[in-house]
Amino acid sequence: MTGTDAGVETVDAAEFAGTPDAFQRLWTPHRMVYIGGEGKPASDAEQHCPFCEVPKKSDEDGLVVGRGELVFAVLNLFPYNPGHLMVVPYRHIADYTELTVDEAAELALFVQRAMTVLRQVARPGGFNIGINQGVVGGAGIAAHLHQHVVPRWGGDMNFMPLIGHTRVLPQLLSDSRDQLAEAWAESG
Repeated sequence: MTGTDAGVETVDAAEFAGTPDAFQRLWTPHRMVYIGGEGKPASDAEQHCPFCEVPKKSDEDGLVVGRGELVFAVLNLFPYNPGHLMVVPYRHIADYTELTVDEAAELALFVQRAMTVLRQVARPGGFNIGINQGVVGGAGIAAHLHQHVVPRWGGDMNFMPLIGHTRVLPQLLSDSRDQLAEAWAESG
C-alpha cells in the first residue's frame, strides 16, 4: 500500500508484480502472434498472405483438412472452438462478389462438407457460419476471402472467454486436423 486519497488506500501494482495471490493465471503467449498481426498481409498483396502460403505446404504443416479444385478447407490457427474450419479460395481475392460462379459453388459445397464432417467427428449441436467482409466487418485477414465454419455446443461459452478473455481448447490443432482430414477423405 502506498498511501491514501480521501480515505481510500491506493496500491502500487509494481509492488505486487509476481506476488502469489488467490488467482490462477492461464498464460497464452502464443496468442501474441495473432494480437500483433504477424502473418497478416499489410495490403491486398499476395506475397505475404497466409492463405496463399498454406496451399504450398503439406496438409499437416498447413493444417489443411481438404483440397478442392478451386477452394480448400483449413483449420483456423486461432480457433473460436475446437474444429473451427475456414473454407478459402485458392485465388487471392478480398470480396465475395469477386468469386466466379464455379468458385462460389465449390465454396458452398465445401461448407456443407465441413458441416457433415464436423457432425461426424465432433457432434456439435449447431454452427456459426459466416464471412466477415473488410476490416470494419471484422475480417482478421481482409485481403483474402474466407468463410468460417465454427462448431458450437450447448454451454461452450463458459466464463473463460467472458471473464478471462481466454479460450480453452481441449485438443491440439494437429490432432484435430488429423481426425477431420481422415473423415473428410472418407466423405468422398
